[in-house]
Amino acid sequence: MKDIFIERQDNLLRIAIKQNNILKECFIEEENGEPYPGEIYKGVVKNVVPAIKCAFIDIGHKKNVYIYLDNKFKNTKLKKGQELLVQVLKEDLGNKGAKVTNVISIPGKYCVLMTMNDELTFSRKIEDESLKESIRKQLERPDDVGIMVRTEGANASVSLINEEIAKLYSIYNNIKNNARYFNKVGLLFDNGGILGRVLRDKLNSNNCKIYVNTEEDYNYISGFLMDSLYGKISLKLYEENRTLFDYYGIEREILSLRNNRVYLNCGGYIVIDRTEAMYVIDVNSGKNVKGTSIGKTAYITNFQAAEEIARQVELRNLSGIIVIDFIDMDNEENRKKIMNKLHEGFKDDKNKTVIYPFTELNLVQIARKRSGKSIYDYIEESCSACGGRGKRIRFSHICMLIRNEILKIEEQRDIKDIHIEIDENYSDDIKGDVITFVKNINALDKSVYVTYVKDEHFKVEPLIFANQIENLEMFKIYE
Repeated sequence: MKDIFIERQDNLLRIAIKQNNILKECFIEEENGEPYPGEIYKGVVKNVVPAIKCAFIDIGHKKNVYIYLDNKFKNTKLKKGQELLVQVLKEDLGNKGAKVTNVISIPGKYCVLMTMNDELTFSRKIEDESLKESIRKQLERPDDVGIMVRTEGANASVSLINEEIAKLYSIYNNIKNNARYFNKVGLLFDNGGILGRVLRDKLNSNNCKIYVNTEEDYNYISGFLMDSLYGKISLKLYEENRTLFDYYGIEREILSLRNNRVYLNCGGYIVIDRTEAMYVIDVNSGKNVKGTSIGKTAYITNFQAAEEIARQVELRNLSGIIVIDFIDMDNEENRKKIMNKLHEGFKDDKNKTVIYPFTELNLVQIARKRSGKSIYDYIEESCSACGGRGKRIRFSHICMLIRNEILKIEEQRDIKDIHIEIDENYSDDIKGDVITFVKNINALDKSVYVTYVKDEHFKVEPLIFANQIENLEMFKIYE
């Protein structure tokens, strides 16, 4: 059973996916108007820098985006002032603008339309040569674009794939026509953003329920399901006062991802640490002392760790270099079983992931392509108290959590006085703009009292009795 929870509030869209009530993936998109992967723009070249083989392009945002110049992309002759279609590959990071390409790809459920070639290719996960040959003979495709049949295409009839190709080609022609008559640089196509991508990639079962908290998304998904052959999908509009993620307990699960230690059923645990260059995951036997031998204990712990590591990497959206330090094992057959478990864990991962074999030091290296930000980028920020070396929960996230607690209280009683106990590291944020803080926690109709503690936690409590209010009078920040 798959459940997809889609919550939109303020400028934040969050999507959580549970499989058999276990949180598998979480996608977060800040709707700040910045370029997002998959979007297609009309741009104009502002500068070409041969020394770094890059061109910088204005697409209508504050920062110019950049494109690598490479013969295989037929873009080495770009000149200043030249107009072109580009697609965002990676969002901007720090002072660096977004990365784009002039190779346009438009994904569907069963296939992807691509420019720059006219070839027919297949997902690496489709290995049946007879199936490939059957599709080649029956496929109807345009002569001027390439088509890549996705993994899901192996489960579809060729007529369905042909129908989707026609639809994608129509979209592509509309984009080209709009670019031709569009006088300004700017966005031409967004393909539904992160919501569209999740619907295309994750709806692969009839046994699926989708929960949304806005009519806008409800109507969009209803139209999407009517226009696509996804079977019978249950769609529910959540209309309670409490936020969708808080009501279904997802908020708590997301916050727990800040913990770098994850426990296994066997009693062992893994520790996930970040460095400047990579992620390091250490496997420990912990309380797993039930095995009859050291070798068996190591194998059981490593086997469970491999399954959990794959889940945590996808859930936290870790990318780049990931090094896993498994417990030492000499048995080569057991090593193969661990590797098979890792590969199985990433079989549905849409990010390109390469898993390298055990080294002599019992380390396994994983290279995972970056797609979007990690979960840490959305729930953490640098802490000024320690010179920016440490991390704290983002102030905007703390405000959202406090708002959730206030909504819970309001479900039980009508309260006009609220006391908030919070880490002193947030005192400057609150005192710097009290009105905005009170507005963000949805407490403009209440009296708000705030006390600070030297501990990274917060507590929200209603003030019911007169003596409570009197004792906290000096800590009132708003009424």
